[in-house]
Amino acid sequence: MKYRKITCRIKEHNERGAWAELYFMVLAMSYGLKVSSPYGGFGPYDVGVEDGTGPILRVQVKCTSFLHPKGGYGFDLKGPGGRGYLPGTVDFFALYIIPTDDWHIVPYAVVGHRFANLHFTPGAKRPLKYLKYLEAWHLLLHAASPKDDGPIDIQACGGEIETVADRKPGVVQARLALRGMFRRNVWGSEGAHEDSR
Repeated sequence: MKYRKITCRIKEHNERGAWAELYFMVLAMSYGLKVSSPYGGFGPYDVGVEDGTGPILRVQVKCTSFLHPKGGYGFDLKGPGGRGYLPGTVDFFALYIIPTDDWHIVPYAVVGHRFANLHFTPGAKRPLKYLKYLEAWHLLLHAASPKDDGPIDIQACGGEIETVADRKPGVVQARLALRGMFRRNVWGSEGAHEDSR
């Protein structure tokens, strides 16, 4: 049961989308989930969700406040290039209807890789196709929980980190020059964190 009173007065769609992502993160955290966001916003998904012991789920957040003239709200689920989302890029869609404050948590498997337009009509008298995904936070909780697939087999190999070419004086000087430039531009001082070599 929800007891939220949320309104959004943000008109610009990119800012409204960022607001919806933050709102989704707050709600996901209220269910005990941990959240993250791809650095720079260039990932095929908006939010990473996990419970700390299971897989990290990729969630694409969409929102709308546009009421269709015939009633209901629609979501165009198109990814990069105006096409559908490729398999393995998104696990869930979190679709938020701003005026009714309703979240629909829809698994990727329901939509698939096709370009889709999902339509939601809150309060409709006829059975709704996606009603079972209304406030379906339990789907995220279940999918984020660890799966008992048995022991994990980790394999690794070790080798020389430095090669003979890495030890040549010109390579070492170039590397030190790059580090000095980084210190000046990032840390703001030439002597900070001097290399021990």
